[in-house]
Amino acid sequence: MDASTGAGAGAGGGKRTGSVRYLEIAEALRTAILSGDYPVGARLPSESDLAARWSASRGTVRQAVATLAAEGLIGSRQGARRIVLRHERRHSFGELNSFAQWAQGLGQEVTSRFLDRTRRPATAEEAERLALPPGTEILAVLRLRLLDGRPTMVERTAYADWVAAAVEALPDDCRSVMDSLAADSGVVAHYGEHLIDALPAGTEDARLLGVRRGSPLLRQRHVSATQTGRPIEWSDDRYRAGSVTFSVSNSAAATPLERRTGDL
Repeated sequence: MDASTGAGAGAGGGKRTGSVRYLEIAEALRTAILSGDYPVGARLPSESDLAARWSASRGTVRQAVATLAAEGLIGSRQGARRIVLRHERRHSFGELNSFAQWAQGLGQEVTSRFLDRTRRPATAEEAERLALPPGTEILAVLRLRLLDGRPTMVERTAYADWVAAAVEALPDDCRSVMDSLAADSGVVAHYGEHLIDALPAGTEDARLLGVRRGSPLLRQRHVSATQTGRPIEWSDDRYRAGSVTFSVSNSAAATPLERRTGDL
């Protein structure tokens, strides 16, 4: 759903950055944990050992480890080595992993189809969310996501003008836009804000998801931004009821979830 690219980064480039590297390390550690190489209660190697193993900086390793901690796979007290907490995975708002990464972690097959990609002026809300001047041209995307061949989510996303060309160049069956942007263009999402509510399925959503018109859908709207805070996308994702459960872990020190009124 970038990082070292900064405000002057465009969609071109393709150079692998440290930000992309931490995703690779996180995926390798995640696979080892989920496969049982590190049983529940086991300690991960130290940051210095992990950095040596992957020839990476300790800062990059720290980002990878923090990603797994946000997923709830590992945890520790400050200053202690990370301990494996569990072997199942939830879609947590403490992470910014893509839909495809989340589903793959559950062992489900992910397929996606671009149904429409259109350049048009941003609406007032899109311009505000993407921090663009009113009327700036954005790329509006309609996409259907499937799990194990079953329609699961309809995604409507407005991509900022500076990444539009890179998204247009992706194949129709691209599994993950954000993963592809990270790998091909060094565009990595570091920050996100999520809004969750429910709404009835309209005619188009009902047709695409194979449900009755008016059926309840879980909606997640989110904006993703680079490490420098530059917005990448503003998305409206609508899930078939019962297809996904979102997890938010908090503590006395960190409370990522807050309640808001329903008019956002």
